[in-house]
Amino acid sequence: MTPVAAPAPVATDKPRWVPAYVALGSNLSEPARQVARAFVALATLPQTRLVLQSALYRSRPLGPVEQPDFVNAAAALLTQLDAPTLLAELKALESRLGRELPVVRWGPRLIDLDLLMHGNTRMSDATLTVPHPGIAERVFVLAPLAEISPSLEVPGVGRVSTLLQRLHPAGLERVAA
Repeated sequence: MTPVAAPAPVATDKPRWVPAYVALGSNLSEPARQVARAFVALATLPQTRLVLQSALYRSRPLGPVEQPDFVNAAAALLTQLDAPTLLAELKALESRLGRELPVVRWGPRLIDLDLLMHGNTRMSDATLTVPHPGIAERVFVLAPLAEISPSLEVPGVGRVSTLLQRLHPAGLERVAA
């Protein structure tokens, strides 16, 4: 009797969908309108779907630069892009939306898109750190994120709702729709 060979494994070239989270912010040229434009633009990213978006929040700016308040929000995406490629797409999107590099760190900006998380990815190199290194200290990031995904676990950091409870919401207010 001739032995029967096991069937060859079937190669699956199907790309995997990974959840990713993005913080949005603006404090120039009608900031709420800039963030709304960014939400629309996020929905056009290749191999990516915008699945949730938070309300808008007004916050005081960080840093020593005198500037207007920010409008912040968060977006939940499903993407087939790896973290570095998604970051490159976000930076290209910022440019298309009119962002110019700030002259001063933490200075005013037309639009800011920060990759907060990419699935369970934990990495840090010269161009990208995920999860975002400031996520646990920034109420203007955690409040919108908690609105769309309160039970989200930030790899190596903690649950979004728990992280938010540790911060004081001074200077943060939800913008009326």
